[in-house]
Amino acid sequence: MLTDHIADMFNRIRNAMQAKKRTVDIPASNLKKDITRLLFENHYISKYAFVNDDKQGVIKILLKYNEDQTGAILGIKRVSTPGRKQYVQSKDVPKVLNGMGMAIISTSKGVMTDHDCRKMNVGGEVVGLIW
Repeated sequence: MLTDHIADMFNRIRNAMQAKKRTVDIPASNLKKDITRLLFENHYISKYAFVNDDKQGVIKILLKYNEDQTGAILGIKRVSTPGRKQYVQSKDVPKVLNGMGMAIISTSKGVMTDHDCRKMNVGGEVVGLIW
């Protein structure tokens, strides 16, 4: 049985990028849909689609590569785990590679990037880091 679904999502994306796959399928949940939306809005993936099946649904992600076949996602890391949550206040929101990457934060106002958290002055649980 799988306990950390977000870590599984990050591992599927990381493995697909290393294998130079064009698409990756991920079992859907609301948090994963929000993370996928943030990845698309910040130009880390090309496209995504939610496919409803008789169960929980699937997120189909089209990965983004440069002309020299390097991936747009160079690294992706899970910060909070089910056994150890990491919360930050608005003034302590992490910067990834001095702003070149992105931290995904789950706040009371929804899932947002570190940049949006600083702008709206909110803190929350650090879900993961992407660069």
